[in-house]
Parts: sequence; structure tokens; C-alpha cells
Amino acid sequence: MFADLEIILFLHSNYHRIEPTKKTIDENYTCRTHVPEFFANRDITGTEMKTALDIVVIVPLTIPTKDQYTVLYGKLLKSDATDFSFESCLKFLLMIADVIQRESGAVHGYTFVLDMEGVTMGHVARLTISTIRKFLHFLQEAMPVRLKGIHLTNVVPFIDKILMLIKPFMKKELLEILHLHSKPETLYPFVQKECLIKELGGNAGSLMEIQKTFNQHMVDNRDFLIQLEKVKADESKRPGKPKDSGAIFGMEGNFKKLDID
Repeated sequence: MFADLEIILFLHSNYHRIEPTKKTIDENYTCRTHVPEFFANRDITGTEMKTALDIVVIVPLTIPTKDQYTVLYGKLLKSDATDFSFESCLKFLLMIADVIQRESGAVHGYTFVLDMEGVTMGHVARLTISTIRKFLHFLQEAMPVRLKGIHLTNVVPFIDKILMLIKPFMKKELLEILHLHSKPETLYPFVQKECLIKELGGNAGSLMEIQKTFNQHMVDNRDFLIQLEKVKADESKRPGKPKDSGAIFGMEGNFKKLDID
């Protein structure tokens, strides 16, 4: 695939420390093997992804922050949760990350801005503990990125219920870069106005224009994304006991569905 670039990305994300780099590589390939929810059926033109693209927009913004961090922006396009799939939206996010890293290489860092406008309790009810756990494990243990900030803007009144679900799976370092904003203006010290879309008061173009161009770019990378489905760990060659999903994420038991008051 792009082995040399992969090694650079993993080394860069671990600040060139060899042992942490080796561990991140292992975790990355292991997750790609045992989490098909995110790493299988990645045809951007297939039914699942077409539905996801109608529900959510996730795009890299064109202007980096003053610290030269790449900004990813995400937002729901529909407040109706009927067709919302949490797994599919996260899969789309990880597909975008694969494409961006292939093209941009090792960047200074990434900042993610999630606009919560349109999020309802109907969306929250469709979250699952197992999916939250798997995504946050991959983000914190296996993803070759320097994540510099997660910003939730236009936060909803029930944000405490969402945080109650995700905080148990977040390490201290991730919690420290999580910021909540009731309005876009408080985001500007972290992600400057000139970097943001005009819908957030910024100067970097309209969301729909950026979305149209970038979604087509993802379609142009269809073959690459499908080819990545073959990237897996060969558990038969692992020293000691092979890993499975249970060994990585623990017992899932009856925690797949949530009951939220």
C-alpha cells in the first residue's frame, strides 16, 4: 500500500519513540482486523456510505490554524434520527482520515470541530457502548495522528448525558483537549475565524461548497479505500495467544444497547 509513509506517520504520531510506535502499529492493524464495523465494506459509493453522506458532513477545512493544525469539521445534515447510524458515521470519519493522511503525510496536528446543531435525544439513543468503546480505543491507541483538540460547538442541553457515555473510555490526555462551546465565538481562540466556514462566522467558504468538492474527492479515492480493507494483522504469526475482539475490548455482554432517561 504505502508502507514507507505508514512508518513515517506512526513514528511522527509517537514523537519518534520506537516502542510506542511499535505498539501503535500493532493496535492499528489489530483493530483493522477485528473491528469490521469500521474497516470492512468501505465502498464510498455503496448503500451504507451513500446514506451516511446524506446524514452527516465531515470535511477537512482548507485553512489550518495559526499553529498549523489541520481542522476537521463535522455536522449532522438531518435532525431526524430515523436513518442515523453511529457506526456508519464513524466509519466515514476514519475513511476520511485514511485519505487525508495518505495525501498530507505527517502534519503538525489535527483539531476536530463537531457542530452539535441538530443533534437530538433520538441520535443519542442510537449510540452503543460497544461502538463508543471501540472508536475511542482506536483513536487513543491505534490512530497515527497528533490530536490537538476536540471542540464541541453549539452544545445541546443534554450534553451531560452524552459525556456520561463517553468519559469512561477517555484517557486523561483526551479529556484535557476536549472543549465545549455554547456558541461559535468561544471557539475562535482555538480555531481562528479565518479558518472556519461562514456558517460559524468564519471566512473559509460555505460548508455546502466544501462538502460537494470533498465528497467527490472521496469518491475519487474509492479504489484506495476498498484496497485498505485488505490491511489486517496475521494473528497466526503473533507470538503467544492470538488476539480477538474480546481480548482487545473486554466483555461486551449486555452493554450494546443503551437506555437513556
